[in-house]
Amino acid sequence: MQEPEDPADREGPQRFRAVKGSNLDRLRAYNLSAVLTSLHHDGPRSRSGLATATGLNRSTVTILVNELIDLGLAVEPVRSPDDGAKKSVGRPSVDVDVSDHVFAIAVAPEVDAIRVGVVGLGGRVRKIIHYDTGSVLTMRETVSIASVIIQGILTMLPENASVVGVGVAVPGLTNDEDGSVSLAPQLGWRSEPLASELRDATGLPVRAANDAHLGLLAEISFGGSSHAGSAIYLYGGANRIGGGIMSGGHLLKGSRGYAGELGHFRIRSGGERDSAGLQGTLESEVNRDALVDSLGLDRRDFHRLDEELARRRSPRTQAEIDRQIDALGTALGTMVTIFNPDLIILGGFLGSLLDAEPVRLRNVIARESLAPQLSAVRIVRPTLGTENLLIGAAELAFQPLLSDPGNTDWLVRAPEAEADEHIADTR
Repeated sequence: MQEPEDPADREGPQRFRAVKGSNLDRLRAYNLSAVLTSLHHDGPRSRSGLATATGLNRSTVTILVNELIDLGLAVEPVRSPDDGAKKSVGRPSVDVDVSDHVFAIAVAPEVDAIRVGVVGLGGRVRKIIHYDTGSVLTMRETVSIASVIIQGILTMLPENASVVGVGVAVPGLTNDEDGSVSLAPQLGWRSEPLASELRDATGLPVRAANDAHLGLLAEISFGGSSHAGSAIYLYGGANRIGGGIMSGGHLLKGSRGYAGELGHFRIRSGGERDSAGLQGTLESEVNRDALVDSLGLDRRDFHRLDEELARRRSPRTQAEIDRQIDALGTALGTMVTIFNPDLIILGGFLGSLLDAEPVRLRNVIARESLAPQLSAVRIVRPTLGTENLLIGAAELAFQPLLSDPGNTDWLVRAPEAEADEHIADTR
């Protein structure tokens, strides 16, 4: 009998799906991973529900759930017999859930800010710290600030909390193997050992990957895209467009994790140069600042795009929207032809463009693609909103735990905390 694929052997950051397990003792670790992954991605379930999801029998699931509880990774709510009797006849079915004392730290460096999030099992964002930098920082400056924030977070965690590590969402080319940043044009980073520097500064395991890849990872793990087989994800930020591609349920990574740089997709000859110095690309033609300027807003007010675009638009604004929609649709039409997705997810200001002119955008895509390929494509905004990059970065940090929950090497106890200091569900 051939063993099923071990989640640890899969390439790159991607969703660990709950897969069919086995009753054989030699596959215990694999089955433990399947049960925890099911709880992590799909939420609380009864033991019978877990048995259905994983293909394991009820007695095996009971053993595995008890082990996860002993490891501090799962919990069962305590109910009195009367609670169950009121709802159903016979023995009540008690849901199993992930522990709320296991966390990952997520870091997202941006052009003028650093965001640090505390994310629990189940993709539950517990806290976000937004640190305005006012300007682009060097990699070492970023590590210095992020490590101070992380150390502060660790002192605020509950006494029985565990931290699996740190995941970093990088706006640029990031090596999957060692977490180094080969090129992040917006940040001015080249050949920077980000993961190792942050690991040395915090004492925590650190993994880093491209931010758009992690945004897509979050959407296919926890968002409304979990049932998509093939998807294109584009995220529009400050003077940058990042991208990620999923095909057949797997993230397309390339040989070193550099695939999916769709912002540098060339759509015309000549034109302006993008953040990497390439001419006529999607990133150089579709620009958040130009859209904000057309509305007469300060560039710091980009978060008001949705609100402003929903109002009556000036001829100048409409002309800018139409120009950017035509460029975005041209790029997406070619991408549909190449990748044949069933879902396109547009995040950041690209989602604002989608909401502003959904019919025009689809018409441009149709003009630039083959009808049979486009017919089944849905075009949506991320369901996780602005949190998706942090959730994706946390998922990167959770992966060693999800792959092998019984291996306690992932366990990092938080420092002693004050009795009344706990991470609350705040933003």
